[in-house]
Amino acid sequence: MNIKISQEANLPSRFGTFKVKAFKEGDKEHLVIYTKITTDTPIVRVHSECLTGDAIGSLKCDCRDQLEYALTLAAQTEGMVIYLRQEGRNIGLFNKINAYALQDKGYNTIEANHQLGFAADERTYEIVTFILHHFGIYKIKLLTNNPDKLNSISDVEIVERLPIIMKPNQYNKEYISVKKDEMGHLF
Repeated sequence: MNIKISQEANLPSRFGTFKVKAFKEGDKEHLVIYTKITTDTPIVRVHSECLTGDAIGSLKCDCRDQLEYALTLAAQTEGMVIYLRQEGRNIGLFNKINAYALQDKGYNTIEANHQLGFAADERTYEIVTFILHHFGIYKIKLLTNNPDKLNSISDVEIVERLPIIMKPNQYNKEYISVKKDEMGHLF
């Protein structure tokens, strides 16, 4: 893996005061948001980019709620959020918007991806191990509902899975149900 690593910088935020580093992997630039970590088993959230949810506050998903919860928890517990640039389950923003249009016509999130020629989830997590090892982290408590993350992070011991359950709304109720019933997400 040819990864470039930025310098460390301070990032005061409304969730707390963090340090940040960027990891450049090809054309993707991932961000790691963290506090001083003194525990040998920090709480880590691996969060994939969701511009519509994270930045605009879309109610079609639970991404922003999960990100805000993770940042709050990281600030309180000496934790880390690894923000992966894998928009739309790694199909990109353009295709994600096309998937949204198909969802507007009645397709669920998986069906929409399939109509566009993609798997239900195109994300990968190899970079996560590299990032954690860069920080000298070999054991984590992983904040996730996604079994793919549990199964894809290698060479790091996941000592505990912490659920991240957000209250559904009228717009994302089916989306969350599909993640649970068809994608095997743990709740």
